[in-house]
Amino acid sequence: MTKFSTLIGLAAAASLCVSPVLAQTVADSDVPTTSLNIPGNVQIYGDAKANVYRPSATVNGEIITATDIEQRMGLIRVANNNLELPPEEEQRLRQQVFSNLIDEKLQIQEAKAADITIDENLINDQFARLAARYKQTPEQFSAYLASKGSSAAAVKQQIRGEYAWDRLLQRNIQSTTNVSKEEVDVIFDRMMQSKGQDEFHIAEIYLTATPENIESVAENARKIVQALQAGGSFAAYARQFSEASTAVVGGDLGWVRAGQLPDTMADAARQMQPGQLVGPIEVPGGVSIMLMVDRRQVLTADPRDAVLSLKQISLEFPAGTSEAKASELAGQFAEATRGIAGCGAAEGVAQSLGAQVVARDNIAMRQLPPPLQATLINLQVGQTTQPFGAANEGVSVLVLCGRDLPNTVAEPNREEIENRILEEKVNKRAQRYLRDLRRDAVIDFS
Repeated sequence: MTKFSTLIGLAAAASLCVSPVLAQTVADSDVPTTSLNIPGNVQIYGDAKANVYRPSATVNGEIITATDIEQRMGLIRVANNNLELPPEEEQRLRQQVFSNLIDEKLQIQEAKAADITIDENLINDQFARLAARYKQTPEQFSAYLASKGSSAAAVKQQIRGEYAWDRLLQRNIQSTTNVSKEEVDVIFDRMMQSKGQDEFHIAEIYLTATPENIESVAENARKIVQALQAGGSFAAYARQFSEASTAVVGGDLGWVRAGQLPDTMADAARQMQPGQLVGPIEVPGGVSIMLMVDRRQVLTADPRDAVLSLKQISLEFPAGTSEAKASELAGQFAEATRGIAGCGAAEGVAQSLGAQVVARDNIAMRQLPPPLQATLINLQVGQTTQPFGAANEGVSVLVLCGRDLPNTVAEPNREEIENRILEEKVNKRAQRYLRDLRRDAVIDFS
């Protein structure tokens, strides 16, 4: 159940829990009162120095330095295309990174106390896979990270922490967590009763607000939206900024129906298409930014459930290609590939362009990015998509060689339901576990 959330490798963080607690749906009247003896007319004595952000700490005797924090900040910049944040937003992010580093230190310490060791070869292999996503060797990737204010050591430490925590959860929580047949039956029956209803796979970034500060909070949300529209990672921003319980899974709410959402979010969801981003939306207790990951009708056949056979023709751009030159090359590529008549002609066209061809079968359409799904739904077998790509990589088209459409929808898979319930239980127990570690830790800020 390893879930790598390394900020430069967020694409790997695909494991998400189902039906998490929606913190923003709690009405004011439902907010529990504390059991602390706090007077209504609180008066603060002394100065506020204890609350001032300090860029280093000792966690149970182990040091977190200001350099550690800045190198993790560098990772976030790498993951988000080197976006520059407003000073106040960057400071808030730095504080969150500091908090995350403290949690990571506690997780590694707890794993060590349980005699859990992580093979360094495993960490190096994961680092090499991350480097490969950037089309670099580990040595090149290390130099690239250093140029962005981070380091290979920072990445490897985060990988180490995630492996250690995952192994600890497997031993102490997952192995002792069970799902009963009755629990599966409840979800199974609920899905059968919901057949045909719209269901939405949504991710959110939730920011708390009061009537007094909602305008400034909404303005911060708009800045986050602008950063996301410029290419920022939604999961990374959710982890760092969202104040909902779903922040730990990149803001993912899982599959939900309109009735499970606040009215304003439900209204927005009904109008959204996969891949669309909206916000800020005012919700009880604050504002939310919504990303429509996907949508479907429960237990109903959908064209996007098709399984495809594809050929991809790809033309790499020379290093240093400008946006203008990339547009010119893409135009020539589009003209040459537009006339492809069937998959059998793909190799000949590719050879004439100096391009490469890769054939792939059994590709689930839902695995593809939403814009490509929208294109492929309307293609006939033998036709090609519009060109797509990036100036620093190249340009590609997909040729549709075959499409297997779902004719019927089977009943819900009981094993999948059981696995999702188990994952939800493990995630909730893991949050309580980490909360207890924080409570018992000796942390000295300096």
